[in-house]
Amino acid sequence: MLIALFPGDGIGPEIVAEAKRVLDALAIDGLTYADGLVGGAAYKAMGHPLPRETLDIARSADAILFGAVGDPDCDALERHLRPEQAILGLRKELGLFSNLRPAKVFPELAHESALKPEVAGSIDLLIVRETNGDVYFGEKGFRTTAEGHREGYDIMSYNEAEVRRIAHAGFQAARARRGKLCSVDKANVLETSQLWRDVVIEVASDYPDVALSHMYVDNAAMQLVRNPGQFDVIVTGNLFGDILSDQASMCVGSIGMLASATLNGSGQGLYEPIHGSAPDIAGSGKANPLATILSAAMMLRYSLGLSEQADRVEAAVAQALRNGARSADLGGAMTTVEMGDAVLAAL
Repeated sequence: MLIALFPGDGIGPEIVAEAKRVLDALAIDGLTYADGLVGGAAYKAMGHPLPRETLDIARSADAILFGAVGDPDCDALERHLRPEQAILGLRKELGLFSNLRPAKVFPELAHESALKPEVAGSIDLLIVRETNGDVYFGEKGFRTTAEGHREGYDIMSYNEAEVRRIAHAGFQAARARRGKLCSVDKANVLETSQLWRDVVIEVASDYPDVALSHMYVDNAAMQLVRNPGQFDVIVTGNLFGDILSDQASMCVGSIGMLASATLNGSGQGLYEPIHGSAPDIAGSGKANPLATILSAAMMLRYSLGLSEQADRVEAAVAQALRNGARSADLGGAMTTVEMGDAVLAAL
């Protein structure tokens, strides 16, 4: 089993190092690693955010453990050379289309949420986000209007095959949970969303045991604050999913706690915390590694078929929190390494 380690920029190397310590502690037979450069670190060393050497490692790996990309030094680069193109390139080249972002409140952290503790405590949902289409991959550019004004454009589009495969992923996820799927779109104004809704309804006939509902994205954003406990699985497109999953992270208390997996059709996956590279605290030891450690647990479960070990890691994170482990984003003062130590002690 080969794991590609792509720490990336900012706090990426620090948090990936803690996740690797946890994986090493499990002493899994046959688990090996290969390191690769991505993002700003790759651009500075090799002239591209996703070098061919890194892409070759990714293709050969069973799974990728990813830190974060983003470097202010690269903000003035042409778009195709910016650090964020590494993650978009990996999604495209590996066919990583199904992003899973669980959001569940640890009881000890309910008071950290911006919501009332009794509301935050009801959150136990999974966002299934399509990640290989939408405006992020559509035609884009700049042009000049007939009146001489500068105009930017990004084309939102989905074809029915793209919607169908993510709909199946959403229904299957709901079937494995509590049997409720909410499809989020903007079908009242977007033709792309109307196609999305039509195809999701067609796919629903294959899953009579799953209750399907539909919600416009603006209402979904409000309901995540008003009554998040109503949601089991949310399936949505790339742009809407990007926004809603970050909103969900703050509802549970900290963006430093949410893991994610992005899978292709063969089960290969890229696993990363949903937060960014946080260059303002890079190297200071303040980063919370728990989202990355929980991402490693998702990797064990979804790509490596090691559910027992995944359960152990998730239980260790929960126990560390019960024991009082808190990084700065959780109102504490423990360093990145100390948070890793707390998980290892609980493991």
